Amino acid sequence: MEQLGTFEDDFARVARWIAGYLEQPERFAVLPAVRPGEIAARLPDAPPEEPEPFEAIMRDFEQTIVPGITHWNHPRFFAYFATSSVPAAIAAEALAATLDVKVMLWRTSPAAAELESVVMRWLGGLLGVPDGWTGIIYDTASIAGFTALAAAREALDLAIREDGMTGRDLPRLRIYATEHTHSHIEKAAIALGIGQRNVVKVPCDSAYRMDVGALERALAQDIADGMRPLAVVATVGTTSTTSIDPVAWIADVCERHGVWLHVDAAYAGVAAMLPEHRALMDGVERARSLVVNPHKWLFIPMDCSVLFLRDEATVRRAFSLVPEYLTTTDGDVRNYMDYGLQLGRRFRALKLWFTLRHLGVGAIRERLRAHIALAQTFAGWLDAQAAWDVLAPHPLSVVCFRYHPRGIDDEVALEAINARLLERVNATGEMFISHTKIDGRYALRLAIGNARTTSADVEAAWAILRRVAVQEQG
Repeated sequence: MEQLGTFEDDFARVARWIAGYLEQPERFAVLPAVRPGEIAARLPDAPPEEPEPFEAIMRDFEQTIVPGITHWNHPRFFAYFATSSVPAAIAAEALAATLDVKVMLWRTSPAAAELESVVMRWLGGLLGVPDGWTGIIYDTASIAGFTALAAAREALDLAIREDGMTGRDLPRLRIYATEHTHSHIEKAAIALGIGQRNVVKVPCDSAYRMDVGALERALAQDIADGMRPLAVVATVGTTSTTSIDPVAWIADVCERHGVWLHVDAAYAGVAAMLPEHRALMDGVERARSLVVNPHKWLFIPMDCSVLFLRDEATVRRAFSLVPEYLTTTDGDVRNYMDYGLQLGRRFRALKLWFTLRHLGVGAIRERLRAHIALAQTFAGWLDAQAAWDVLAPHPLSVVCFRYHPRGIDDEVALEAINARLLERVNATGEMFISHTKIDGRYALRLAIGNARTTSADVEAAWAILRRVAVQEQG
């Protein structure tokens, strides 16, 4: 067993590396210039039989692992959703790993269980979640969404928990979403035995929001055909375009038909902390469940996804299973193992608590405002140039766009041009963007959300894009 004195020296070495990394992450290429299999080829085929010095391991970390890392903490990481971590949250992760508690029963760590409840009330209050809702931390929105849909299935009272879905006569269950809804909803449908074909893709309007009239018609037709609506999934901040579904109107339809409404606000929900964006949550109080990911835009390390529930009892009914070795006499406490598939749970609330306290809500709001303002500025630059198109509304911090040279209007040709542009921009190592397709059109996405991104970084990204576009046209 390692001596504590040695550990203290080793941990100080790690702390110095972390501090140096966070002080200047831009010294690294955002996207590594490595080929598939190259990192694995540098590693031994088997672990060592004898202990190795910590310094040797750190040296290999710096020389082999770091050169193959995509640097999400880089201020010019603009791909996907640009997540990042602040030092206080990283310190909390180290403390959580040190304590190594399993937040399953209240008694397996009372402080961890109760801190989770308190921090969930804090976060819910900041976002405008109704009093009385319960917040539970999961790893990702995929698991939170799966849990919500499993609860929706349980709420139908079809005895699926006890009798399953095979070998008996059950109606076809249906979930309603749009083509812009995150793919984890379809994965949940597959895992829950509902089936991918029973995820109904409701059409969108010109702003890529769910068409409420089309939803009403789809529900009515399915009910007339003997099917059973399970849930409607509305999105506040879709993955491709960050469009905002009209949740209040969708709630009207769900209430008329008695259907569970789940709201996926994994990315955009955090923006409801801003008074000027509180309308993002309009209608959410009428939903049954809501997911928000602090690890997406609250500067907290992966993973930390929060599921808010109007009625937690339905989730407990779907998942609670207590073997004798886990029974307790603790009384009226919340045992978090009853709220999903996972038994042992990490102490995720600690990093959220540290971050909210160390940054302060006011400073977090200012960072969110700055990101939104930078995205609007970038969109303005695009609009001012005839050779660039903005392809979707950009209400928050993501802009979808493309390079559109004069005289080229064929979509196949434009896709090829922009795909090459994407590869060449990312190959510079100076920035990293991703892409999507909107109405069949290939779109580049610039997502601003990194805690360290400044106006200078966005200006640099715009300069790189224009420079590479000129090179592309030769």
